[in-house]
Amino acid sequence: MPTSAPAALADVTASDSTLRRFLHGLPGVDAVGLEARAASLGTRSIKTTAKAYAIDLAISMVDLTTLEGADTPGKVRALGAKAVLPDPTDRTAPTTAAVCVYPDMVAVAKEAVAGSGVKVASVATAFPAGRAALDVKLADVRDAVAAGADEIDMVIDRGAFLAGHYMKVYDEIVAVKEASGAARLKVIFETGELSTYDNIRRASWLGMLAGADFIKTSTGKVAVNATPANTLLMLEAVRDFRAQTGVQVGVKPAGGIRTTKDAVKFLVLVNETAGEDWLDNHWFRFGASSLLNDLLMQRQKLATGRYSGPDYVTVD
Repeated sequence: MPTSAPAALADVTASDSTLRRFLHGLPGVDAVGLEARAASLGTRSIKTTAKAYAIDLAISMVDLTTLEGADTPGKVRALGAKAVLPDPTDRTAPTTAAVCVYPDMVAVAKEAVAGSGVKVASVATAFPAGRAALDVKLADVRDAVAAGADEIDMVIDRGAFLAGHYMKVYDEIVAVKEASGAARLKVIFETGELSTYDNIRRASWLGMLAGADFIKTSTGKVAVNATPANTLLMLEAVRDFRAQTGVQVGVKPAGGIRTTKDAVKFLVLVNETAGEDWLDNHWFRFGASSLLNDLLMQRQKLATGRYSGPDYVTVD
């Protein structure tokens, strides 16, 4: 199995015991302190020109997503059109970062956003549960890449992680990264199933050691998804990882982020924790399709002074 750990930490992944020792040697998370800091940063007030900038930045960071059994080519084409032109009444609105679909819809999505700069992301590895054999997961990834996916969103084997089989999870991420080729890899932890902040910190470092281009909170398919606290913890991890290795990794909170106010809070977290280098859609994304409509409505309000309401934006 190929090794992906940066040279500065290569010895950490030499064996199951060294990897376990490293992950369990990470500093324990002060849950009270973490949640207090996340809450404190969420009270920052952003107004006027700064708010307008934040809204456009947030729009440009959205991964517009449809992951339903009832997805049709028509629905995916409509999603692609919205990603390219979020507000048909205002062509100054930025495009979204990507559209995210199942592997069998990648070709349709690719055609819908052709020439726009909008990326096509695809979930893979038996999303959302991740309960499949490795060869099946890798076939899923290769199908998506062959169809033109620019990005792959994989889910880790939470059962293996919670059982302490860290090398199994590491090897699987490395294999998926290799199968992804030039596509950027987002590694989803499903933080709501990891139970503790310590586990989220360990999963973050494990994913980065294995070569993740992004670490992502959740699938959006469980009860607990992205929160300010778990996203803050992951931002701390990518900041510290770059300080140790020189390698920058992106962060994607997903699920439960629905309003402009929520999005601005997360952008403050990014700026105050990881820094301005992450305030770009190459390094930070929102997995929150319903968020886009609220961002567009708030953008219209800033421009016109009137709150248009949901009937003035396109339906997802």
